[in-house]
Amino acid sequence: MKIAVISSFARSLLNFRGPLIAEMVKHGHEVLALAPDHDDATRSGLAKLGARPIDYRLSRGGTNPLQDIAALLELYRILRKHRPDVSFAYFVKPVIYGTLAARLAGVKRRYAMIEGMGFAFTSSEGQGWRHKALQAIVTGLFRLSLTFATKLVLLNPDDRNEFLDRRLVRANKTALLGGIGVDLDEWRYRTPTTDPITFLFVGRLLRDKGVEDYIAAARLIKKTHPAAKFLLVGGHDLNPAALPLSLAESWVAEGLVEWPGHVPVQAWFARASVFVLPSYREGVPRSTQEALAVGLPVITTDVPGCRETVVDGVNGMLVPVRNPEALAEAMRFFVENSERIVPMGIESRKMACERFDVHRQNQKLLQLTDL
Repeated sequence: MKIAVISSFARSLLNFRGPLIAEMVKHGHEVLALAPDHDDATRSGLAKLGARPIDYRLSRGGTNPLQDIAALLELYRILRKHRPDVSFAYFVKPVIYGTLAARLAGVKRRYAMIEGMGFAFTSSEGQGWRHKALQAIVTGLFRLSLTFATKLVLLNPDDRNEFLDRRLVRANKTALLGGIGVDLDEWRYRTPTTDPITFLFVGRLLRDKGVEDYIAAARLIKKTHPAAKFLLVGGHDLNPAALPLSLAESWVAEGLVEWPGHVPVQAWFARASVFVLPSYREGVPRSTQEALAVGLPVITTDVPGCRETVVDGVNGMLVPVRNPEALAEAMRFFVENSERIVPMGIESRKMACERFDVHRQNQKLLQLTDL
């Protein structure tokens, strides 16, 4: 079969979907890899996997309806030209516009995957009318596009329940995957560092990722344990919840964190004792799956998507969302009980092997989509 994989971020086709695309090609399928920002590296990498990169225009974080309509029409033209048998869209805009375009172009099987509810569905304290209006628009677009989806794949049961409660999709069209998984041979176990105790956050600089809570907790810990180190790995994003780079620069100047920006992350995992993600909501975060695989204890919030990655007290700790004080208390436990870091990290690796092996997850996804 010919499969059109539709993304809004070309690098994700390699970093997140690479093993899946390779598996599709291995099964004898022809894969078209659609994204708006291909460069020489993604084109070369996808060609090595056996896929064909195709460009289309999309404003990943924009809210201009004319630009989105233009993206929909361009996707329609591309799909009409190449006539795939199957479309597989992921991320919010590709799911909405890719699924609609596939229906208009006569693609017979149209699959969608939501890896997280995104900014529009993450409630914020004192959210204004713009946020509420955006949420209403996205809700309506989801309801329209998912009418034409063959199946919607979700990563955690909370997201599935929300889609059903909002009547965005029929229950018989949904399937649960769990995490997308990581390559356990690439993300190998290594004994966490404990001298000094080093906390690591990996993610885009988004308010909804809990970055400011991480910084506030770091301030609290530094008052009593000044030797503790804090790493902040991630760059700016076009998301409406993005924090300004100047804020991260101020944290560095304050001496709170080391911040390299958007860089390859494996070397930073090797420097860490404990992984921290105080996010407000996730699908099942890839960064946490990577932390589990390399054997780090995890501190994360007791919210959808995050709670799937920690058994409290076994491989890490769950803390209340938007609560820097509770986050700092969890951090303080590891500073003052450093002997617990390695045993909890071993439990994290066990969880990764049992739940987040990318090859096992890809086989499950191919079965869910009859590919």
